[in-house]
Amino acid sequence: MFRLLLLLFIVVPIVEIYVLIQVGKVIGGWTTILLILLTSALGAYLAKTQGRITWQRMQMELSMGRPPGDSLLDGISVLIGGMLLLTPGFVTDAMGLLLLLPITREPIKRVLRRWLERQLQKGNWIYYRK
Repeated sequence: MFRLLLLLFIVVPIVEIYVLIQVGKVIGGWTTILLILLTSALGAYLAKTQGRITWQRMQMELSMGRPPGDSLLDGISVLIGGMLLLTPGFVTDAMGLLLLLPITREPIKRVLRRWLERQLQKGNWIYYRK
């Protein structure tokens, strides 16, 4: 857990600042700022549309009496992807875009699903069934 927090709060901002400076040198400061604002707007739009689609699919599965397993993973991916796209920086934008686009989200969901299954098998998480 410590490594994850170290990565999130120290390494990622340092990488983002470095990339922003390098991009700013190439395309200019104002263009870089405009590009960051555009990716944030695109991220908000994608998160809204993909979130709505995921929410509708989740409601449909619940109305049919099925647990929303895959839709729930989609929802988590869309939420995290939207937050990453709204965060200023090109590296987090790229990661957020991978989580928001359905074609790139599928392999990520497979990895996440396997990880969750291993955690449940190890007994790290407790779940209840009726």
